[in-house]
Amino acid sequence: MAILGTIIKGAIELRGSLVSETPAVEAQEKVLRKLLEKAKDTAFGKYYGFRQILDSESITKSFSDAIPYHDYNKMTADWWSRVHDGLDDITWPGKPSYFAMSSGTTGKTSKRIPVSDEMIDAIRTTGIQQVSALSNFDLPADFFEKEIMMLGSSTDLTERGGFLEGEISGISASNIPFWFQGYYKPGEEIAKIDDWDERVQTIAERAKDWDIGALSGIPSWIELMLKKVIEYHNLNNIHEIWPNLQVYTSGGVAFKPYEKSFNLLLDHPITVIDTYLASEGFVAFQQRPETHAMKLVTDNGIYFEFIPFKPEYINEDGSITRDAPCLDLSEVETNTDYVLVISTVSGAWRYLIGDTIAFTDVDRAEIIITGRTKFFLNVVGSQLSVNKMETALRELEEQFDIEIPEFTLAAVKYDNEFYHHWYLGTESAVNTEELANALDEALKSANKNYKVARSKALKGVKVTTIAPDVFYEWNAKNKKKGGQVKMARVMNEEKFSEWQRFVSDFN
Repeated sequence: MAILGTIIKGAIELRGSLVSETPAVEAQEKVLRKLLEKAKDTAFGKYYGFRQILDSESITKSFSDAIPYHDYNKMTADWWSRVHDGLDDITWPGKPSYFAMSSGTTGKTSKRIPVSDEMIDAIRTTGIQQVSALSNFDLPADFFEKEIMMLGSSTDLTERGGFLEGEISGISASNIPFWFQGYYKPGEEIAKIDDWDERVQTIAERAKDWDIGALSGIPSWIELMLKKVIEYHNLNNIHEIWPNLQVYTSGGVAFKPYEKSFNLLLDHPITVIDTYLASEGFVAFQQRPETHAMKLVTDNGIYFEFIPFKPEYINEDGSITRDAPCLDLSEVETNTDYVLVISTVSGAWRYLIGDTIAFTDVDRAEIIITGRTKFFLNVVGSQLSVNKMETALRELEEQFDIEIPEFTLAAVKYDNEFYHHWYLGTESAVNTEELANALDEALKSANKNYKVARSKALKGVKVTTIAPDVFYEWNAKNKKKGGQVKMARVMNEEKFSEWQRFVSDFN
C-alpha cells in the first residue's frame, strides 16, 4: 500500500477543506490596495499619485483613470531601463533579484522582465494552491509518491550586472522548495544543461532510472522530449518506460491543438491539467476536472483588468489604442475575448501581457487563453483571432483524421489579390487543395466577418503542409529551443518571406 502517498493525499485534501476562498472580486480589490500601499513611495508610485488613489472613493476607477496602458517597450523606456541599470525603488521597492528573459512569440530581442522576491513567493504559493487542487482530480494515492518531470529552460542562470537572468521556468525551477527536490526530475545537474538537444538526450539516456508520474511543460517541447525517449529506447509508447505516468500539466499555451499528436505517444489516456505561467507571473491554473478552463489567481500578487478585444481598439502592429476601455473583474462577461492587463508585485503596472482570454465562468473567475494580440489577422477585414483559427483546424483534424499540432499564416498578395497562406504542420499526406477548401468553409462558418471578407477583398486560401519539426527548427534558429518559446501563429509579409525561404532551405 502507498502509505506515504496516502498521507500526502490526505494532507492535501485536509488543506483544501480548511482553506476558504475569498470571493474573486473582493480578493482583487485587496490585491490592488496592497500593491498600491507597497509601491506608493517608488518613483512610479509618486509620479502617478498612488497615495491619492488610495484615498479616493473608488481605488479601482482612480487607478485605471490615472495610469496609462504600458506594453514592454513603454514600460522599459519610461521605467524599467533604470531598473536594468541597478537603481532602487523605481516601479517596486528595492531591486529585483532576477530578470526573466523572454523573446515570446513576436520578437528576436529578449525582454528583461523584473522578478521580485515577492513574485517568487507568489509563484511558489500558487504552485502549492495548484498541488492542493489535485485533490479534485481523483488521483490514486500512489501518484503522490511518483516523480515529476519539469521540462523548462535551463536553471543555470546568467549573472549580469549583479542580477541573475533566465527564463521564468528556469528561475522557478531554481527556487523549488527543498522538500520537493526529491520528486523533481530531471534533477539539478541535468536541468542546468543550457543546450536543449543535449539536455533532452541526457534525459532520454537516464529515463529508465526514473518513475515519472507527472509531466510539466509547454506541449510542443514535451512532445519532442517524449519522442526522443521513445526513439532512444526503441519503444512503442512512453508508458513502456514510465508505466505510472498519469498527469500532464500543460503551460503557457492551449493544449487542444496538440491533443491528437500527444495522445499517439501514450498507451492510455492521462489527466491533462492546464496552467498559465507567464514571464510576468503565475496567472491561472485548472482547478477542477469538469472543465479545461483555468481559474485566475485573484488573491496572490496580480491585479487583473480586461480590454474588450475589438478591431477598433487594436492598432495595425497589435498594440492597443490609448482610448480603449478597460473593465475590472466585476464587469466582465462570458464568451467575450479580452486583452489581459496586469499589475504585479514585480512592478508591472497596467501592463499588456500580450495575451487574449475569454471567461467561461465569471463567478469562478475561470478563463481560457484565446490568442495573442499581435496574432489578430485583420487584413481586408477578416478579423480572425487565434481561437477561431484553432477551432477551424480542429475541424480539419476530425474531417481528414490527421494531426495538426503547429501552424502559421500570413495575408499575402499573389497577382495583386489577397490570400491567406497557411502552413500546416502535419505528418499526414493530404491533398492541400482539399485542405484549403475545407479550412475556408470552416472559417466562413465560424466567423461572419471572415465570410464577408471572402466575398470582397480576400481572394482565397492557400495551404502548404510541412513536417511539424520545421516549426521547432525555425524557433531554434530565431530564438532558442525549449523553455517558454512558442511559435508565431500570424506573420507580417516580411517575416513570412523569411519563413518561406527557411522552409525552402530546410527541405
